[in-house]
Amino acid sequence: MIESFEQLKLQINQNIRRIQAEIAIAAAESGRQADDITLMAVTKGFPAGYAAEAAKCGITTFGENRVQEALAKSAALPNVRWEMIGTLQRNKVKNAVTVFQRIQSIDSIELAQALNNAAQTQQKQLEVLIQVNISGEASKHGVSPDMALRLGETIQSLPFLHGTGLMTIAPFAEDPQTIRWIFAELRAMRDTFQAHFGASWQTLSMGMSHDFTAAIAEGATLVRIGTALFGGRIKM
Repeated sequence: MIESFEQLKLQINQNIRRIQAEIAIAAAESGRQADDITLMAVTKGFPAGYAAEAAKCGITTFGENRVQEALAKSAALPNVRWEMIGTLQRNKVKNAVTVFQRIQSIDSIELAQALNNAAQTQQKQLEVLIQVNISGEASKHGVSPDMALRLGETIQSLPFLHGTGLMTIAPFAEDPQTIRWIFAELRAMRDTFQAHFGASWQTLSMGMSHDFTAAIAEGATLVRIGTALFGGRIKM
């Protein structure tokens, strides 16, 4: 049990170093460099102070699921990169474009068009990823694999959006090796996107606290880690 904020800071630091070491091992085992993989700290449900401590430890990329949480935290911590990784409602698009450098959860043509319009109003080039529901679970958001390329074509046609890759959320598995096929399919889809649209579609955002080493083995370039860095979430 963490008894003081000083202990909390130490624990966050230790967790970050441990995860970075695990990333380095997983990268080496797959013939890759650890520097090619971004460690994103997912701060959903954690106070801004947790993000600030992670930033002091060298983390520069942060993920949020909710626009309102990101607005508050980015005001307290403006000199890092904030990315949207949760489902984005179209009535939150304007604020999302304001606060985030990249939206990872594009899952429809309508959302892409709404983001482009908001980005045009703000005269901002916005990076985006397409979220693909590889597993087909009804509880997971994301475009179906057979519609992903069409959504990519739409994004390519929108002047204020810059497609940079794909994202997926795998189902929880006690043995992450059993879901490696999901990460492999997203990698294959990314390769198809690059063949169609160019090398800028390079990001593979896949892997979380329980399965990130399996995702790295299949080519993840960004892993989204929350509980493994910060512990159990806090009611805010």
